Amino acid sequence: MILDDLVATTRQHMVARQAQVSLADLQAQIAAQPVRRSFDVAQLMRQPMTVIAEIKQASPSKGQIVAPTAFDYQQIARDYTAAKVDMISVLTEEEYFKGSLAILTAVAQTTPLPILRKDFTIDPYMIYEAKAAGASAILLIVAILTDAQLTQYLALATELGLAAIVEAHDSAEVERAVMAGAQIIGVNNRNLKDFTVDFANTQRLRTSIPAEIAVISESGIKTRADVAQLEQAGVNGILVGETFMRAPNKQAMINELRGFKYDQN
Repeated sequence: MILDDLVATTRQHMVARQAQVSLADLQAQIAAQPVRRSFDVAQLMRQPMTVIAEIKQASPSKGQIVAPTAFDYQQIARDYTAAKVDMISVLTEEEYFKGSLAILTAVAQTTPLPILRKDFTIDPYMIYEAKAAGASAILLIVAILTDAQLTQYLALATELGLAAIVEAHDSAEVERAVMAGAQIIGVNNRNLKDFTVDFANTQRLRTSIPAEIAVISESGIKTRADVAQLEQAGVNGILVGETFMRAPNKQAMINELRGFKYDQN
């Protein structure tokens, strides 16, 4: 199973990083860092459609999306900032997505926008890493965590001033996310077990998520028509990766998905 491989690889890399940087070191870094702009959950609920634009070089399902020589993640961050997206998501998984915490740190130093650490969070150490690297939010995937871990990690994120997007793929996972106290649920249209995509997944699950919880749709969002469907379903935000990464003009693509509703001046 692909997800099992991703988790196992994540743990291997995390253990290697722990040997280099202790938890005490991370806590010292956090204590010394300046306050960074947080992700406003209330604003997520108020505005027409929040846009989280992703920076990633590759993925298990698509392979190499951007050639390494063309992967100028700091320029991509500047493009996203110019387009006035609401948050930038940075893949930090090293093997399958070819990301890193170093990329996240560089992006955080390039833009004032809040940053989501997109990774397979499996240990509190990774939450401290995210904060130390400059993230404003983390991803918690229900499928790879126990109920106790979800509750613990949400509490730690709050303690560190991080928002948390709790990712679910089916109704049982949505229920677990709600029970854990999630304020933001990301509905993944991609099945992480086989990487198939069902764009209608968000619309189906939206009705089972309480109105006071923000909903972000992830994966398979390619056109303005896709976004319009999600708006009609009462979705609060979108997380878009491949569509933006493949776009020669990222600001134009972002405007296109928004329906040219937003003033970019």
